[in-house]
This record gives sequence, structure tokens and C-alpha cells, in this order.
Amino acid sequence: MEVKVLNISGKETGAKVQLPESVFGITPVDHAIYLDVKQYLANQRQGTHKSKQRNEIAGSTRKLYKQKGTGGARAGSIKSPLFNGGGRVFGPQPRDYSFKLNKKLKQLARKSALTYKAQDNNVVVLEDFSFDSIKTKNYINLVSALNLAGEKTLLVLPSQNNNIYLSSRNIQKAKVITADQLNTYDVLNCGKLLFTADSLKTLEEAFAK
Repeated sequence: MEVKVLNISGKETGAKVQLPESVFGITPVDHAIYLDVKQYLANQRQGTHKSKQRNEIAGSTRKLYKQKGTGGARAGSIKSPLFNGGGRVFGPQPRDYSFKLNKKLKQLARKSALTYKAQDNNVVVLEDFSFDSIKTKNYINLVSALNLAGEKTLLVLPSQNNNIYLSSRNIQKAKVITADQLNTYDVLNCGKLLFTADSLKTLEEAFAK
């Protein structure tokens, strides 16, 4: 698929780039995407949730009243889960939610997500650029020039650029990452996927390894 290269003013530069078929033109595998997104979200969980069981509650263990003859249910301790302030039955305990996926499956998931974006014409290629200073206005002007104001965008850079990254950080629907940080969740979570000419080359080289 051939895509026109735009400048930061949103105008065509006259150049065109070919999106590599090996990355943007495969047969998508939905189950690979599902597993990779599931792993990404699982890895975001801290897993520090905790509730106290009855053996962890501070309180007396004496029997509240005699076993028989009261007409009520049997009760052994004030720490019983049946009482207010008692322990919780099968409550959450700290755990690690992460799980392993092999490298080829994760790569297949990313390629599948990128293919979907290309099929929906949601891939925009910009000529390589940088900002002279860190200003949120610079990034707002870029997004507005591309007619993407109010839309979720993901800009992929070939390497870290603090002027661009810090200029975008205060904009709610804008995210900037480097090509080696690209993941399936971020690709699917954005409306438009923005690449620079160099980041496309970096991405193709990374997938060729």
C-alpha cells in the first residue's frame, strides 16, 4: 500500500512511501491480538488487593453464647464472616497477573493490528521533523493541521525526542512513543496512527529480526 508523505502543516510533500507488506499487509489473526492485549492489560494490574480472613482479624476468639438452646444460629467467634467486622470468605489476596507469551505470537499480534489500521486508511506518514522548543501549542498545531483535533492519535518516532514527547504529554488524546515501544494495545486504542518516514524504516527493521 502506497501512502503520501505529509509535512507538519498537513500538506503533501510530493513524496510517497510504500508500507511494507510484511508488516501492514498480512492476514490478521484476531486470537493473537486478543492474547497480546490481554497480557498488556494484565501487566498493568498491581495485584496488591487484599482483604483480611478471619484468622487475621483482631478480636476475641471466645464463644459468644452457648451452642444450644438460644433459638439462634450457632456462633463460635465474633471474627466469623457472618458478623459485621468479621473476616471475609475467599477475599482477594496479593497476586501477580502477568503471564508469558512467546515472541513470535506477540509479533504476529502487532502486525495484525497494524494491518487493520492500514486497511481502514488510518495510517498517516509524516516527513521527519522536530520542535525547536517544548510547547504544547506546537503539538496542537500539528494535530490541527492534519485535521485530527479531538481524535485519538498515536505518533511513532524512530527514537526518543523530548521536545516532541513533552509537547504532547499534556494533551489527553495524544500519545507519543518510539518504534521499539509499539504495542498491540496502543495501536488498536488510537484513531489515527502517525509515523515519520524514519520510524517506518526502524519498525520494518525491528520486525525483520
